[in-house]
Amino acid sequence: MKTVQEYLQNNKERFVSELFDFLRIPSVSANPDNDADVASAASFVAEKLKSAGADNVEVIPTKGHPVVFGEKMVDPSLPTIMVYGHYDVQPADPLNLWDSPPFEPVIRQTDIHPEGAVFARGSCDDKGQVYMHIKAFEAMMACGELPCNVKFMIEGEEEVGSANLSSFLENNKSKLSADVILISDTSLIANDIPSITVGLRGLSYVEVAVVGPNRDLHSGVYGGAVGNPINILTKMIASMHDDNNHVTIPGFYEAVLPVSLEDRQKMNEAPFSLEDYQADLKIDSVHGEAGYTVLERTSIRPTLDVNGIWGGYIGEGAKTVLPSKAFAKISMRLVPNQDPDTITELFKNYFESIAPPAVKVTVTPHHGGHPVVTPTDTPEYKAAQLAMNHTFGKDPIPQRGGGSIPIVALFEKELGIKSVLMGFGLDSDDIHSPNEHYGLFNYMKGMETIPYYFKYYAELKK
Repeated sequence: MKTVQEYLQNNKERFVSELFDFLRIPSVSANPDNDADVASAASFVAEKLKSAGADNVEVIPTKGHPVVFGEKMVDPSLPTIMVYGHYDVQPADPLNLWDSPPFEPVIRQTDIHPEGAVFARGSCDDKGQVYMHIKAFEAMMACGELPCNVKFMIEGEEEVGSANLSSFLENNKSKLSADVILISDTSLIANDIPSITVGLRGLSYVEVAVVGPNRDLHSGVYGGAVGNPINILTKMIASMHDDNNHVTIPGFYEAVLPVSLEDRQKMNEAPFSLEDYQADLKIDSVHGEAGYTVLERTSIRPTLDVNGIWGGYIGEGAKTVLPSKAFAKISMRLVPNQDPDTITELFKNYFESIAPPAVKVTVTPHHGGHPVVTPTDTPEYKAAQLAMNHTFGKDPIPQRGGGSIPIVALFEKELGIKSVLMGFGLDSDDIHSPNEHYGLFNYMKGMETIPYYFKYYAELKK
């Protein structure tokens, strides 16, 4: 009988080929035109769970996209690990910035991934990381080495805010009962510096509209006499940061939980090169809130960023138009103890208050999530620490992540279960951007590490 690790190495080529099949499905949850593709991705996950050995596999409808569930309950007396992930992906736009088609995966070498990386939308976020768990489960089943019960809950709406997941959790508490939730939707510091994410920022996401005249106007005939919504919108956005890059919305920082100087010093002991950071991004300098380092700005401080802005004429050539409308999408990353609903309301009130009478403004909330910090003194965390130490040869560094996974706080609220964030991507893998990719080293290292998590967790819970 082969060991789990031998099984993984012997089937590496097949696992990459199957991931390619998964990545070819354009499961963009934000676009209704892709609804059939999202459903196809759910079916793909369900079929792979069945073939790996899962029981009671279901594609469960919600008011939006379905949730895929499967389980293997080997012994009721053993602890139960629930694996969470998502099969939906971000839109691939702008398509012209991809070096290869986003849903035709290819392997290319990079400086960071000399062994090769899979380039495709969803390769790292989160199809590649979800598929690691399915294949690790397959290996444990094939080798008769599954030391814990396991459940899988893979959803299709994470990239649009998981709007239907709260009711799904509420209606399926018995089905989803577990001791810990294992999530791989985060990153490592580097391939030779393992880390475990112990905190995530929350999110408030809004869309704003600024409306001026009842139609587009000739900028020569009306310019200078009628408010230009694009000019006004950009001025309003610019006013939301002061000269020190603090957000100017009244009350924005009121609930922010301070981080001690000691904790900030520990955080900045993590390996980080400002020179390499700037070189990777091809920028001459960083830019952010005064008084904080890059590591602090991207983890323990809240932010406000414009994610998209449009209006007027953006076609080829020139069209001297004074636009009727202008729009922007704005995200605010939140830290403990900021509440996303409160922040959204503060933004709305402030944005409306600074609008000049020449225009009308509308703020439309999209989705949000609470920030979260996970403990590091539990068997759940220690199992991840031991597993990573085994496969990387060194203890992982606990770090706070800058992104948001709203489901983590939701799991704790609805199910009373803590999560462990054991991801294997890198911040440089261009998730949400053109040319998203996922290293073959990371893909296989994740598969190698996951069975050790099961092993150590079973031992620690005895």
